[in-house]
Amino acid sequence: MRPISRFMVCLVLLGPSLTQAASTIEGQKIYDRNCAMCHGVQGISVMASAPNFKYGQGLFKSDFSLVDRIKKGKNACPAFIGILREQQIYDVIAYLRTLYP
Repeated sequence: MRPISRFMVCLVLLGPSLTQAASTIEGQKIYDRNCAMCHGVQGISVMASAPNFKYGQGLFKSDFSLVDRIKKGKNACPAFIGILREQQIYDVIAYLRTLYP
């Protein structure tokens, strides 16, 4: 039997979030269901205080910062911790990054 490499142990311990690529298709579905009512279809905000993703507002941050923001929420935007899985949040971020040219 071959010994397990340290890399494989790390992948197992860290879980699927590092082994599964984000899906813009799934991200759009999640965004349309949970975010479009304020941030608008294709990121053109319909609520005055919501960032307009079409113009890149709020997107010039690391994925880690955006995950934290989505989990915790801000102002009128609810916290999605416990509502969306981390992979779903990364999917939404991948979709958001396609909105800004």
